[in-house]
Amino acid sequence: MAAHRTAAADGGPPVIRVVLADDERMVRTALRVILAAEPDLDVVGEAATGAEAVSVVRELRPDIVLMDVRMPGIDGIRATEQLLATMPGPPRIVVVTTFENDQYVYDALRVGAAGFLLKRSGAEDLVSAVRLVARSDSLLYPAALRGLAAEYGRWGPAAPPAPWVARLTEREADVLRLMATGMTNAEIAARLGVGAATVKTHVAAVLAKTGARDRTQAVIVAYESGFITPAG
Repeated sequence: MAAHRTAAADGGPPVIRVVLADDERMVRTALRVILAAEPDLDVVGEAATGAEAVSVVRELRPDIVLMDVRMPGIDGIRATEQLLATMPGPPRIVVVTTFENDQYVYDALRVGAAGFLLKRSGAEDLVSAVRLVARSDSLLYPAALRGLAAEYGRWGPAAPPAPWVARLTEREADVLRLMATGMTNAEIAARLGVGAATVKTHVAAVLAKTGARDRTQAVIVAYESGFITPAG
């Protein structure tokens, strides 16, 4: 995550810096109004195209980017891929879409987006999603992610097991399965009867062994390898 988050003026939680990327001005305006009403959220920049989003994000280094998945020229998928491949300590990117069951969304998640939001989401859902992704402690809409994996994932139990599967310890495998349900570290700790710090260590090991950037990518890798099946 970008390291430019600033402390709140009243000594409260750090302010989450957000960039909005959408080719529709009205959408950007609506998002800005909703986020600006929250004391811990600050919209620091906007972009109307994927190329502009790449430039603005590189310059401003926000914590979170809300990225329209379909934009003229460079779309949200390519913009996400470029930013994550070229920026040190890149922001966490949430793609914004009109349709939930959309291969564009799944492709964006595969290249590293941390989650997705529907444009029709209410203000409370939008704010909660930004905060959740900033914490990176859980998944956005795990059931929807499972549905996308079932529809578009390249997975199957008949495929040879991925090499990383054999490297997981039994407890790490348990943690990955629970991550896929959307549980937070605290919830996983309670389920397994261990401390939150222990779960954090297991999550870090899972990310390292799967080669995933974050929880979302780890879960996608788990689905596509057949380690977890959408039907399960």
